[in-house]
Amino acid sequence: MRKDFQNIDAEACYLITGGAGFIGFHLSKRLLALGCQVIGFDNLNDYYDVKLKHDRLVILKGYPKYTFIKGDLANAKDVEHVFKTYHPQYVIHLGAQAGVRYSLTNPQAYLESNLIGFYNMIENCRHYLPKHFVYASSSSVYGHNTKTPYATEDKTDSPVSLYAATKKSNELMAYAYSHLYHIPSTGLRFFTVYGPYGRPDMAYFSFTQKILKGESISVFNEGHMFRDFTYVDDIVEGIVHVISNAPYPNEHGVQHKVYNIGNHQCEELSRFISVLEDTIGHKAKIEYKPMQPGDVLKTYADVHDLMEDFDFKPSTSIEEGLAKFWAWYQDYYHVEEKKGCVNENE
Repeated sequence: MRKDFQNIDAEACYLITGGAGFIGFHLSKRLLALGCQVIGFDNLNDYYDVKLKHDRLVILKGYPKYTFIKGDLANAKDVEHVFKTYHPQYVIHLGAQAGVRYSLTNPQAYLESNLIGFYNMIENCRHYLPKHFVYASSSSVYGHNTKTPYATEDKTDSPVSLYAATKKSNELMAYAYSHLYHIPSTGLRFFTVYGPYGRPDMAYFSFTQKILKGESISVFNEGHMFRDFTYVDDIVEGIVHVISNAPYPNEHGVQHKVYNIGNHQCEELSRFISVLEDTIGHKAKIEYKPMQPGDVLKTYADVHDLMEDFDFKPSTSIEEGLAKFWAWYQDYYHVEEKKGCVNENE
């Protein structure tokens, strides 16, 4: 671990974009529990069920040090207003248009949120100079890379989706701004995050919904796909370790670094489905389909740098993580089982 490692500063102000999102919600809860002031920023778009976002916010607004601002990352005035009003010492930029497959049908959303929105954020960091700019990247940047596990020094110049291309662009933009304007920046490549209050478009969530309804689930490449499934609490723990510890200058004097945050476990999708079936107590009806455009065969995180700098690595097994997700799911959707049938009461 770094000799100068710093814990979270409870007196500081933290701006979290994507504040009503899956990871943003869990990170906000963690920081608020530590006594921090948290400013959440989100446009509450309808990419998935907005009710889930509002329900997350109901919980967060129960904390006295939480403030929510509805705004659009692509709107420069919205972003500048937050910086000018609150002068956050730490900026955690999680807001983005998510989803690989959606980028094939609505590329404009990715250009606006992931490129223009990112520019607006880091440009305001240039003028308001927070102590650290932490931003979400993605395992998708590894694209056609066939070497596993993925290490941060591996090449990332062959993205297979527009979403991946925007995330790689974010890393390049952050490096340039760190070099030109001395903004300490850290990018975090997240690997297949899952857990309570997650995104309904993610496979584990949609699989659960369809299994309970007796509907078939679409499984691509005959189930022979591999993912490094990472439980959301481990993702949050990794972010918390990073926030107060800006990177050391590299050989060019640039304070920018990228870390993988993954479970360092490469699980075959078919095994993940099997664990999910055992967890919820119902078998899936599987419809096998060919590999989809934009998908990669395997993701697998090398977390050596994270361990070396912060003495931390994710460790939640999929059995434990899916059990926690299922417990939340039953409570949130009021799942009841009667005579072998499953009912969801919205």
